[in-house]
Amino acid sequence: MLGVLTLLALAVVATVVVWQGSIWLESATDQLAVGYGIPPVVQGAVIAAAGSSTPELMSVILATLVHGEFELGVGAIVGSAVFNLLVIPGLAALAGPKEMATTRDLVYKESLFYMLAVAVLLLTFSLAVIYSPLEGTGLQAEVTRGLALFPLSLYALYVFTQYLDATEDELRPDANIDRARAWRWFGLGLVVIIVGVEGLVRAAIGLGNAFGTPAFRWGMTVVAAGSSVPDAFVSIVAARSGRASVSLANVLGSNIFDLLVAVPVGVLIAGALAITFAHIVPMMAFLVLATVVFFAISRTGMLLSEREVWLLLGFYGLFVSWLVLESVGLVNVVPT
Repeated sequence: MLGVLTLLALAVVATVVVWQGSIWLESATDQLAVGYGIPPVVQGAVIAAAGSSTPELMSVILATLVHGEFELGVGAIVGSAVFNLLVIPGLAALAGPKEMATTRDLVYKESLFYMLAVAVLLLTFSLAVIYSPLEGTGLQAEVTRGLALFPLSLYALYVFTQYLDATEDELRPDANIDRARAWRWFGLGLVVIIVGVEGLVRAAIGLGNAFGTPAFRWGMTVVAAGSSVPDAFVSIVAARSGRASVSLANVLGSNIFDLLVAVPVGVLIAGALAITFAHIVPMMAFLVLATVVFFAISRTGMLLSEREVWLLLGFYGLFVSWLVLESVGLVNVVPT
């Protein structure tokens, strides 16, 4: 029991470290966006999203290269995406205006592109099962570097569309911003976040060993929630300052980055990584369900009402409850 409490304390401390790093990162990101004259939607969807998604990226890299737990990294990505969709908009709405308006740009461009990202990542894993199968139970397969280029090419297309938006809606850079200083704080924030993520990964692996459950289940909760702190911080600050478009665009942009960049980068670094399809599909299925709920709610009336906010948070509660039941062996949707 003492070991479990120590691991939980490690997770809490690591989350605080990630939180501190996210404070520096968010401030630097905001200054860089103003200094380079970047439009708000592009700021939230690309710059803030990629910066605040560094914890998820590092969770894949560290889990894969240091600990040999690629599926833990994938679990953290999926869990973080679910957290971003269901919890962050709710917290942002509660911290800011009780009703947060959405836009057609967000609903019909960002949301639909994000849905495509989910489909492409699942297709990548499916192609691995077809063309690079491995011996073992649960349809095991090897994700190669060639397959990893598939989602990365889609992200390149996403960045290109955002670039076109930036050229169509160009803002004048603020010459008063010290961009070199902002970049230094940005780098410091990322380093601190990396240290915190390593603590989260170690806590997840330790909890998996303590309870005799796969580490990727803890990655979907402990690492996912802790690594999503930067996303939550950026979105909450944006919502409180009346920039709902930046807040929601950051959520979707972060998820797109996580799915199309963070997971493939782990494969590119390692060369090839094994997956168990029976583990991946249930995780992705819940992510698809969360995506449908988020899209339906954000499209209804083009705003998130207070009642819809609590519906999102309640749905995340069901997600955590499912993982708890999986961990204690009462349900077995994700076979071990």
